[in-house]
Amino acid sequence: MTERRRVAAVIIRDGCVLMVRERGRGPTGRHDGPEYWTLPGGGLEAGEEAEEAVRREVAEEVGLRAVGVRYAYDAPYPSGRTSCFRVDVEPGEPVLGVDPDLECDCPRMVGLIWVPLSRGDGDGQVMVPTLLSAVQV
Repeated sequence: MTERRRVAAVIIRDGCVLMVRERGRGPTGRHDGPEYWTLPGGGLEAGEEAEEAVRREVAEEVGLRAVGVRYAYDAPYPSGRTSCFRVDVEPGEPVLGVDPDLECDCPRMVGLIWVPLSRGDGDGQVMVPTLLSAVQV
């Protein structure tokens, strides 16, 4: 079995990265399970190049138009290895989208958040979270 190919967008503004708040599947099979935050992104469609897919996902999930896309890094992800791209977008506020491939009527995507980035060790790089899970403390 081949691993699903995924893409994710690293959209940075004012020292923060844009992430989508989603709900996982709960015991009922609906998206009413634990919440987590992830970079906007998803799977490649048949015949689609990674750069095309990340542009499509940015438009679908956060309502922004990508004007620049460049490969950044690969990261492990629960649903398949993910190629992450640094994405420059047109000015404007993000708007929560919908997932047209979702097979149920329950909302999977439930919010957007700008997460502050941590600086590296003085080398000009930042640490970008790919996936953040909510944990009760």
